[in-house]
Amino acid sequence: MTAAEIVSALKQKFGEAVLSAVEAHGEHTICVTLAQVKNLLRYCRDEMAFDYLVDISSLDHMGEEPRFEMVYELYGYSHGLHLRVKSKVSEDASAPTVSDLWPTADWHEREVYDMMGIDFEGHPDLRRILMWEGYPFFPLRKDFPLEGRPSDMPDVAFTGIAPLEGGPFVTCAGGSDTIAREPRARQVD
Repeated sequence: MTAAEIVSALKQKFGEAVLSAVEAHGEHTICVTLAQVKNLLRYCRDEMAFDYLVDISSLDHMGEEPRFEMVYELYGYSHGLHLRVKSKVSEDASAPTVSDLWPTADWHEREVYDMMGIDFEGHPDLRRILMWEGYPFFPLRKDFPLEGRPSDMPDVAFTGIAPLEGGPFVTCAGGSDTIAREPRARQVD
């Protein structure tokens, strides 16, 4: 079975819950309603042999409703196919956990929660994984300022904004091409 045939079978099985299907650069992406995303992912694992959850990530579409979008990257070792599944999530809604389908989802979902603030219904241990408990912000949201935010927790983190200038890496903001703009180690004379 090809990836296109799998997408066609998913559209037939889940009907109107599959909102769109796109093929670009040999990659297949389907968008599904939040209400059916877990059922579709379970079906992908159990019936379509997508036995490996490669990654879970999220997007912030600030200014749109629903604001967030979950992205699940699936792979099947037996057939060697990749499938991307997306589902939109409102700011006041929760995404269903898939940690009971793929145990590795535990840490992926904790990272999405920590960085984006998306809650996962049914997650067994939803707590911060990168930032400290009690940190009031979500650093990957588009409304989080690039210069950082001051912290009132001096015993846990910085009391001011973390400096970027003078660090071990430098970039050339106006470089002639992408290679020239890549961060690289500072030259020490």
